[in-house]
Amino acid sequence: MKLLITGGTVFVSKFTASYFAGRGHEVYVLNRGTRPQAEGVNLIKADRNSLGSALCGMYFDAVIDVCAYKEADINNLLDAGIKFDDYVLISSSAVYPETLPQPFNERQPIGKNSIWGDYSSGKVGAEVCLTSRYPNAYVIRPPYLYGPMQNLYREPFVFECANLKRKFYIPGDGEMKLLFFHVEDLCRFIYIILKQHPDNHIFNVGNTQPVSISTFAELCYRAAGAPLEKVFVKDHPNQRDYFSFHNYEYLLDVSLQNEIMPEQKDLYCGLKESYEWYKSNKEEVRKKPYIDFIDRNFQ
Repeated sequence: MKLLITGGTVFVSKFTASYFAGRGHEVYVLNRGTRPQAEGVNLIKADRNSLGSALCGMYFDAVIDVCAYKEADINNLLDAGIKFDDYVLISSSAVYPETLPQPFNERQPIGKNSIWGDYSSGKVGAEVCLTSRYPNAYVIRPPYLYGPMQNLYREPFVFECANLKRKFYIPGDGEMKLLFFHVEDLCRFIYIILKQHPDNHIFNVGNTQPVSISTFAELCYRAAGAPLEKVFVKDHPNQRDYFSFHNYEYLLDVSLQNEIMPEQKDLYCGLKESYEWYKSNKEEVRKKPYIDFIDRNFQ
């Protein structure tokens, strides 16, 4: 397949570009050319907000849009003279308002989630714009994505604590649930969609089972080969001061995903892969001052 992937230089977009290029597909990436490119891809050097004639008249079997964060991102791409057969938008489970009954399912209305704020509103706008202009598009709504090339300070924060042989500070009783999806499973799912063209066009994706934050820490330390000593923080009002995830527990109904892709990567195996990448690429992670906060307030 001839594919256009937006972005292509960090985490999800870079992994996606590498995944499909490594399997023999003709992959084009759309970015500003300011970072190293994935191996085996063709660069279209342009800003999606100022495309000019960069895509005019070009044809692709599919567009995999990883980097649409607002309505204008969709309009700019669709108005650039591009031609394609399929369009896959990587949206987010943040499009579900937190007030809806859980687990969230694809038939529920989307709208702003106050936990995710402007990010949520932007993703809602992108979805609405795309599905109104191109109703045959596929929309994928993942939870927390993880795996190799992870540049966000989520599992890499836990890995860093493990490497430093630090105690790990866990909010509350540690039982808050998180839902994950490995970036390779995301790519596998995109491929299935493009080959099978299922009747459903909107999909929640994610591991079938959530995991507690306490268990998540255990798996990360195990992946790093370090012993874990937990400290439970019960009296601090904002866990984002010292922890990678919002104080927000939600579940997704992934039954439609499981009909066409019933198996997902084991969480520990996926975290082990993420850790192996992290060991050699620590400089690519966008760190936050969690450790400094812990040292100043909890020691």
